[in-house]
Amino acid sequence: MFALQEHEVLSGGDMEHHFEFRDRRSWRLKGFDYSRAGAYFVTICTQNRAWLFGNSVDGALQLHPAGEMVQQVWDAIPEYYPGIGIDAFIVMPNHIHGIVILKDSHSRRLSLPDVIHRFKTMTTKRYADGVRQLDWAPFRHRLWQRSFHDRIIRDRTAFLRIRTYIRNNPL
Repeated sequence: MFALQEHEVLSGGDMEHHFEFRDRRSWRLKGFDYSRAGAYFVTICTQNRAWLFGNSVDGALQLHPAGEMVQQVWDAIPEYYPGIGIDAFIVMPNHIHGIVILKDSHSRRLSLPDVIHRFKTMTTKRYADGVRQLDWAPFRHRLWQRSFHDRIIRDRTAFLRIRTYIRNNPL
């Protein structure tokens, strides 16, 4: 969460509000070790919530090739990063939901922010290539919003509820 300081400016008789970003704080749970083994529910939104990955038609999701690329990068995470598992995942027109599982590992372990950073980097690179080579819709400045939302999944009941939510998200 971040703190905003509001400044009012008169313009043409209308009141406009300008906000100055004073402090950008992390959404992460303070004091929690995000490299700790466990399951995490993540949501990542496109910058300005631009619909870049597909459309929803009558409750059915129709992915564009860009959305299929995002799915492929997600599916490949365990191949490239030992100790990282994935579970339910959905690409929506302007965001993704997924479950990341950090496994116990004796080698150097990636944290959840590390995994998400690598996912965003890889998808941004491939999306930019698609803009140049395949005429995908361009994005302004960034493909993804600056951060991501997460929830620590603490028990099996929550895990199953979140998995169902992800799978039913297009509805």
